[in-house]
Amino acid sequence: MAPPNGNRVRSASATAPSRLSGLTIFLPSYNEEGNVERVVRGFLAEAPKVAEDFEILVIDDGSRDRTAEIAARLAAENPRVRLARHGLNRGYGCALATGFKTARQPYVLLCDGDGQFDPADMARLTAIIGNYDVVIGRRARRADHLMRRINGKAWTMLSRLLFGLSVTDMDCGFKLFRREIVAGLELHASGAMITTELMARLAGRKARIAEVDVTHLPRIAGVQGGNSPSVIIGAFRDLLSLYWELKRARYGE
Repeated sequence: MAPPNGNRVRSASATAPSRLSGLTIFLPSYNEEGNVERVVRGFLAEAPKVAEDFEILVIDDGSRDRTAEIAARLAAENPRVRLARHGLNRGYGCALATGFKTARQPYVLLCDGDGQFDPADMARLTAIIGNYDVVIGRRARRADHLMRRINGKAWTMLSRLLFGLSVTDMDCGFKLFRREIVAGLELHASGAMITTELMARLAGRKARIAEVDVTHLPRIAGVQGGNSPSVIIGAFRDLLSLYWELKRARYGE
């Protein structure tokens, strides 16, 4: 399928730091009690360097551990920290949708709450967002086991083929957006297909998109998810559903 709008993702490198007027950092988190405090405190230290005003939003997706409890304590200690909680585990896609809807600042940074991204790398994204609508991270050296890296590469290639996207690291969980470009965006996938849907729908809005290299760190606490057969089957189902939806919209079928 040809690109729905001919958008091209540009590869860019960070230049001089740029301080944003306001930034929401939201952290989708599921059973991250071993990471959430360290991640939040890391962003509290780095955010003043890149934004005049900021907030950190922990999206607890129905965790069964102490993630929400720890996040609530951090929020009570610091008014820049907020907690949004799903009563039940609704999936990564729903956590992203909640983050976009709940963000208050004009720029929105998505960062997975697993501690595998360096908060200092925000400066790489904020440095160039002035020329783009979206700046997405690209893991130069992915710190995951071999099978996860292979699956990620294959998924990116399939997504590029079906939707004409030129993104090279589709599922990198470190992305910066102008809030207006995601305002009112309807996202339907609840699981692993969400980032492909997000990028395809942003391309449909003719968003100006750039990629920059970011550091990827080994997970030091918690358990990675996303590779179970049910998750993979659900992602392929959602992928095909989105493909046919966009094809019908393009050709008026």
